[in-house]
Amino acid sequence: MIKVLAIDDEPLALQQLAAYIRKMPFFQLCGECMSALEAQKIMEEEVVDAIFCDINMPDLNGMDFVRQLIAPPLIVFTTAYAEYAVEGYRVNAIDYLLKPFGLQDFQRAALKVKEQYELRSAASQGGETSPVAGTEPSNRNADTIFVKTDSRTVRITISDIRYVEAMSEYLKLHLDSQPRPVITYLSMKKMEDFLPPTFMRIHRSYIVNLEKVQEVNKNRVIMGPDEYLPIGDSYRERFNQYLDDRTLTK
Repeated sequence: MIKVLAIDDEPLALQQLAAYIRKMPFFQLCGECMSALEAQKIMEEEVVDAIFCDINMPDLNGMDFVRQLIAPPLIVFTTAYAEYAVEGYRVNAIDYLLKPFGLQDFQRAALKVKEQYELRSAASQGGETSPVAGTEPSNRNADTIFVKTDSRTVRITISDIRYVEAMSEYLKLHLDSQPRPVITYLSMKKMEDFLPPTFMRIHRSYIVNLEKVQEVNKNRVIMGPDEYLPIGDSYRERFNQYLDDRTLTK
């Protein structure tokens, strides 16, 4: 099932959008949001595969909301203004629904989402058969890993990794030894399973090297200058327990 989020600040439009999503046998509606900020909170707590998002919303419009997502899901924009169509495709939207739209139009967009979801899933399963040499959980004591990046396979010292960042179906490995991250085609789950216990997932899009955390400020982990990583709600308890176990108090 494809987990889908519906976002629209107009109650009737949101109600119709949610009803259409429920009619698709391959969709699972995981939330109905009347603002991008409400959607953002849901996406911090659970994985969302696709969103149907209105563009014209107060506080944070749909276009700006999608642009700020680190690892955006499949996107379908909905709006009453046709001039947003070109801009929507610039942020890699799967489709664009012009209001008012009917079930037939929605179904066409839904099938596009299904097709892209299946392509991504197939690519991910195929890419994980041998993306990292020896990447079975039993090898978590290894000092180095090999990852594929571009047309090369490079060795990376695990202790050199500051943090791992999810970027759609790719990962960015931020290293101490070089200014630019290494980008590799690999799932977050595969990396999380392989890395040793000195690494912890603090957000659906971030795994940090606990030995390189410089500061924790409210809901952010500071890894270095201008490197502020959010702590997701579903990961906060475990991370706070790690801090409590290592914090000196009177």
